[in-house]
Amino acid sequence: MNFNALDASSLEQLFTTARTHNKLDGEISDEQLKAIYALTKFGPTAANSCPARFVFVKSAEAKKLLEPALDAGNHDKTMAAPVTVIVGYDMDFHEKLPELFPHTDAKAWFEGERENRFVPAFRNGTLQGAYFIMAARALGLDCGPMSGFNNAMVDEVFFKGTAIRSNFLINLGKGDHAAIFPRSPRLAFEDACRIA
Repeated sequence: MNFNALDASSLEQLFTTARTHNKLDGEISDEQLKAIYALTKFGPTAANSCPARFVFVKSAEAKKLLEPALDAGNHDKTMAAPVTVIVGYDMDFHEKLPELFPHTDAKAWFEGERENRFVPAFRNGTLQGAYFIMAARALGLDCGPMSGFNNAMVDEVFFKGTAIRSNFLINLGKGDHAAIFPRSPRLAFEDACRIA
């Protein structure tokens, strides 16, 4: 199947008009979260490794568990957001490769010390986090991705006893466009790119 370029409105929703939001509200259903993941999972990763793991912090109880790990500047907006997504990556992602990449023994490529899997787990898990943002935007939600939290605390509370580590957070909801400041500059093609 060949695809045509998206129209201008779609590009605005995904890129040019879409913004990082600090003030998010509204309701997000479990079905919406499942729909976002249903799109996210199709983004490419090396050897179809799919190392990202997502925790949807939605309940008041879960928010209270996350709260102590937040930096002061991210506290209020995160506690007010309808959902905060913990984007993590599984350092033992290779255990799923017999299912995800069955035509060869890809699991063997990553056997050995767990720390030796950090680069592919982190790189591909980060890619999936970016796909998640685009999927959420495509489905009409706004995002507030951020660092600014204590990863070790989050890992202890949400991933204890697993090989999963937190990467970054994404607040989800409907953004208040009146609460954002003008878009910051971006690098020009000549400053960021080179055609070799």
